[in-house]
Amino acid sequence: MPPHCDSMDGPVVRAAQRSLEAGDVEIALPYVPSDGEGEVRQAFEAAMGIRDRGRAVREVADLHFFETLVRVHRAGEGAPYTGLKPAGLDQGPAIPVAERAIETGSVDELIALLAERVETEAARRFSHVMELKAQADGDLDANRAYVDAMLDLQVWSHGLYESAGASAHAHEHSHAAPDR
Repeated sequence: MPPHCDSMDGPVVRAAQRSLEAGDVEIALPYVPSDGEGEVRQAFEAAMGIRDRGRAVREVADLHFFETLVRVHRAGEGAPYTGLKPAGLDQGPAIPVAERAIETGSVDELIALLAERVETEAARRFSHVMELKAQADGDLDANRAYVDAMLDLQVWSHGLYESAGASAHAHEHSHAAPDR
């Protein structure tokens, strides 16, 4: 998974920043499961209680709140917390396009990106299988190479199909897309 939720420019830290600026923890709470809400509220109150004591104290207080929110968020995903990542890391092409889709209200660019990736990869794998199938003429090593490629295509296809309908996180409160 590319850095995103645990990066300084990711959606969780951005929500934390908005919460602190507005003085409203409710802005950040949707990013954590209900069983982590108390810890996040405590970190927020602690940060709000000392933010007015100078720039250095404010930065430390904010950072503590960011770290707490991200750690509790990651725990809700069933993922380990490995610290905050710096802003500007490569997130790959899909996350920025998905974010743009949400901002613009149009899914067209995201669908095109995903469809192109699937089409390219499926064609590459299929071509490889067909090349090996043509060479599978009774030679055991050639037959094994063909079977490996054939099964790879089938398992990859199944995994992609299953993944396309699965939740991205192991949240106790699933955000999976509704069946259509």
